[in-house]
Amino acid sequence: MTKPTTFGQLKASGYVPRPVKDELRANLIAKLRTGKRLFTGIVGYEESVIPQLVNAILSKHNFILLGTRGQAKSRIIRQLTELLDEEIPIIAGSEINDNPFQPLSALGRHQIDFHGDDTKIDWVKRDNRFVEKLATPDVTIADIIGDVDPIKAAKGGHLLSDELTIHFGLLPRANRGIFAINELPDLAGKIQVGLFNIMQEGDVQIKGYPVRLPLDVLLVFSANPEDYTARGKIITPLKDRIGAEIQTHYPANVGLGASITRQEAWTTRGDSEVEIPDFIAETIEQIAFEARDDNRIDKRSGVSQRLPITALEAAVSNAERRSLITGETEIVPRVSDIYAALPAITGKIELEYEGEQIGANRVARDLIKRAAGVIFEGFFLGIDFEPAVKWFDGGNKLLLSDTADAEECAMLLETVPELIESTLVPLEFGRGEKAKLVSACEFVLEGLYAQNKISRNEEGGYEAVTKTKRDRRGMIYEDFTDTEGYN
Repeated sequence: MTKPTTFGQLKASGYVPRPVKDELRANLIAKLRTGKRLFTGIVGYEESVIPQLVNAILSKHNFILLGTRGQAKSRIIRQLTELLDEEIPIIAGSEINDNPFQPLSALGRHQIDFHGDDTKIDWVKRDNRFVEKLATPDVTIADIIGDVDPIKAAKGGHLLSDELTIHFGLLPRANRGIFAINELPDLAGKIQVGLFNIMQEGDVQIKGYPVRLPLDVLLVFSANPEDYTARGKIITPLKDRIGAEIQTHYPANVGLGASITRQEAWTTRGDSEVEIPDFIAETIEQIAFEARDDNRIDKRSGVSQRLPITALEAAVSNAERRSLITGETEIVPRVSDIYAALPAITGKIELEYEGEQIGANRVARDLIKRAAGVIFEGFFLGIDFEPAVKWFDGGNKLLLSDTADAEECAMLLETVPELIESTLVPLEFGRGEKAKLVSACEFVLEGLYAQNKISRNEEGGYEAVTKTKRDRRGMIYEDFTDTEGYN
């Protein structure tokens, strides 16, 4: 069917415009009735955030997403465009998506008055009806609302007070669409005042001239709750005009987190076969959970889901590097590859004073150790590794280089009594799968290290626990004031 190109054709087609919030509501209802998924790629919010979002849209509310970094706030906001119509008609040349049936701008009104039914019509796609702005302290009213353009006034022979001289800002250009502001508390107070005037009264002042702009727009905001007091705040009148305050959160458990990480991480490496053992994937995910509970890490900033995503990518890359050196075709990450991913971890954590004293590298190593210990217990609870521990206590050492191939590492592991046999008990592969076997055995050694039964040196080798590292109860203690060799 040919789309109307003039206002007269548009009226003859029977097209009826509707406010953007009604449009979002109607399309949401249609999706709910057909059982279509609302937000693709969003995991773990099915029983918490998404129902609240649905309620806000059904209520035709402007809303704010509150949560620390890496909680999919921006992804959710950008997917709201999927609830818009495929395209809508506007007056051709309009800067603010003027509705031909009810134009807002002076230009739009003049077009309809002068050309009538012959007014040209353009069609705007849904993705072009979304405007997003990161709030920073230097954002001005001109950026958001607009400003007088002296060049327009000079060229058109208009007075500066004439509406035709206005250069519209981002918010008017989002008319009949969605306008999103990230990190709202960073926005200066006077800009926030301009926002709630638009939301409630539909008018603003530009350079002292009152302009009536009853915009048709859904306003969506995001913010970190801690920023309410740390860097700025949302002024009370604006907060009062936001219909819904929706709290986002991190994954509730390691399984959900690992699902998100697998979805987001880039682990496909050309023609090589990449296989990530569950215990490696879960250990990397557990690192983020340990970090979120660690008092040495700033909880106000949070620990983004990007930490396990980038750590997994880096671990796979180190395993890929090994395969390129050794000529192996199979890429299977090991615990040593997680340690090689330290640069992808340290950059994702912000330390408190205690953490700064020992350094991000040492904190990250401790997180890996603790995470491996938690996951180790889940896989190998009740399995006896005492013969292996006694072998280390006898003065033996084992170093599995992260650049050594699986065959070489497997030969070294054979020297540790009953290690391979005990490791294979709960796992679904056998001795013949050397790459997986080496990864599993190294994970077991890391788990024993986490339980303080053996020690791990700075080169990544495993050895017996020395007497100087035991306290009176025979347990290893960590002296986190000694940062030598870690920074």
